[in-house]
Amino acid sequence: MIRWVWACGLLAIVSAAQAEAPAYRAFSPKDLFDLQAASGPEISPDGLQVAYVRTTFDLLSDKGQRSIWLVDVASGETRPIGTGGEDGNPRWSPDGSRLAFVTPDANGHPQIEIFWLANGARRAITNVAEAPSDIAWSPDGRQIVFSMLVPRAPDQIGTPLSSPEGAKWAAPIRIITDVQYLQDGSGYVKPGHRHLFSVPADGGAARQLTDGEFDDQGPVSFTPDGKSLVFSSARKKDRGLNPSDTDIYRLWPATGDLHQLTNRVGPDDTPVISPDGRAIAWAGYDEKLRSYENYRLYVMDLGAGAPRLLSSALDRSTDQPHWTPDGEALLVTETDHGVTKVVRIGLDEQVSILASGLASTQMDRPYSQDGPYPEPRFSIARTGQIATTQGNPASPPDVAIVEKGERPRLLTHLNPDLQTSIRLGDVQHLAVTSAYDKRSIDAWMVTPPNYDPKRKYPAILEIHGGPAASYGPYFGSEDQLYAAAGYIVLYANPRGSSSYGMDFAMKIDKNFPSHDYDDLMSVIDTAIASGHVDPNNLFVTGGSGGGVLTSWIVGKTRRFRAAVAQKPGINWSSELLLTDGYGLMTQLFARKMPWDDPQTLWNQSPLSLVGHVTTPTMLMVGEEDHRTPSSEAEQYYAALQLRGVPTALALVPGAGHDSLAARPSQQAAEVSAILAWFNRYRTDRPTGTGVSHTATTETTLEPLTNSGMPGAHEGKQM
Repeated sequence: MIRWVWACGLLAIVSAAQAEAPAYRAFSPKDLFDLQAASGPEISPDGLQVAYVRTTFDLLSDKGQRSIWLVDVASGETRPIGTGGEDGNPRWSPDGSRLAFVTPDANGHPQIEIFWLANGARRAITNVAEAPSDIAWSPDGRQIVFSMLVPRAPDQIGTPLSSPEGAKWAAPIRIITDVQYLQDGSGYVKPGHRHLFSVPADGGAARQLTDGEFDDQGPVSFTPDGKSLVFSSARKKDRGLNPSDTDIYRLWPATGDLHQLTNRVGPDDTPVISPDGRAIAWAGYDEKLRSYENYRLYVMDLGAGAPRLLSSALDRSTDQPHWTPDGEALLVTETDHGVTKVVRIGLDEQVSILASGLASTQMDRPYSQDGPYPEPRFSIARTGQIATTQGNPASPPDVAIVEKGERPRLLTHLNPDLQTSIRLGDVQHLAVTSAYDKRSIDAWMVTPPNYDPKRKYPAILEIHGGPAASYGPYFGSEDQLYAAAGYIVLYANPRGSSSYGMDFAMKIDKNFPSHDYDDLMSVIDTAIASGHVDPNNLFVTGGSGGGVLTSWIVGKTRRFRAAVAQKPGINWSSELLLTDGYGLMTQLFARKMPWDDPQTLWNQSPLSLVGHVTTPTMLMVGEEDHRTPSSEAEQYYAALQLRGVPTALALVPGAGHDSLAARPSQQAAEVSAILAWFNRYRTDRPTGTGVSHTATTETTLEPLTNSGMPGAHEGKQM
């Protein structure tokens, strides 16, 4: 009897524990609609509240929605203040009583609105036809300066006929004379130039402050007396072909006087004036026409003086400079070994790390850098508190606060299901030594949610774009979907990646692809040596620069059973002349123009190796991609068809280069197509997540001796 009572009691305890235990499930394509991310954290001057942009996804419209939210620093209480669906650019007034941001009006045209904290009132203060951006308050809070496109009449050659009244004639022909006439995702660029405007903070007519046939850009920074401001602009004669060759200018809005502060070949961007108004800091570099350069932090006296390099001790790119309230230092972001940090650089050039793990809104892949909406990743209050975004492999970015000398404290928890009801794949660091030159390569391995270390799993090598970019220990929805389907996912930062210093990035200058291939093969070898990867079931995919490497890899080795090259460049001659960024890319990726040295470009083109491809390869690209146009993927598709290699062409309607995975339904379809393609060529037809096989000898192409093989020649971001 006692034994029965004890057993019943134990059963009750076990049953209660089972009832309380969360029922975990795998991450699924439907979960893409539930993901949320924070960006652009703007802390109030008194450090009591943070305004930020929250990105969510609407199931009915299949689109991302961006709204402005406030979070209380002390309590963590949050509330929305903007719900326009395309909100952005939140900026506090100097006294912290108002918040300005950009939001669509009733007709869908972006306008600047003001939110009053005291009573919750909202009011649009502009009525403009083009989208405003780069909002900046004057120090007295009476004016707001912003940038906006000033359209001009389309170019015209000849005199078209005038149609009779009521006639339905064809649209007029489009005449193009501008260097920059295409833009990824949106197509033909509307003729015109961006200039600065001001508008009263209480509303009124916007007044144009700058003009001319060049583009002025923010951020804008005022002197403390409000009489002048600084901004960046490309105003040189060759600005069309060199849009990144910018300089810093000082403008006096009352008089229109303009003074150039910097003058060199190369970008000078993101200027900020010190709290006392005596100095200016900015990020830039000397252009040497290399495929990668570190943005470096400079400072100089605002009145007169020579620029002084402040970040000489930091072999990393610096961005988003902010002065500390005491004016003794600047805070910048830098990405080191795939992890983005807030770094303090004193005027004495001393460097210290204040926060780590800043995350971007690019949730499809674990990128370290910014996503399609490059809102600032941190801000600083007059009290010295710092608001940042924080993320990790199990969570997209949340808002965090950094108090002096303390670790970041999360203020939001936007994706609770990822911790409470979904079992994600674990992300583990994988130390790799390149077989080419014994160089250390950072890599990560994502394991399936029900991972059994005693089994071997099929593996997907997933390659980042750029190539001057980096992955890190961050959340990637596509990698998690691959892992949920039973694959180990491998991703890495091969040579040429950013966040490892100039020498590492320059290893593929004018030589892409090259020995980054060897680094990636070493990642595969290391993963196989760990005992967890089935060498008979290896697959490869990547986008943009990763698509280039994917199509290069299948031309060099047969060790992969199938491949998917996403938005690849295939033929450097056509890619460089058809991309929307041809002015810069021809200078940065090629030693000479395509017509001056076609053979070198051909030797570096994946298309040159297509005669050796036997790997079933699918191509995937957005129909509105103007960075790596669909014609690149179509060339490779045609070549594979002619060779009889199994292939398919997946075209994503309405998608551009940077928006291939922007709509959840399309991202789900893309991942489904990739997995179905890989599953088709597995040696085991998957019925579950775990597979086990006996290792066999890998089949690799013998090195070729013709000039088209990789490594015959040594090769910014695609």
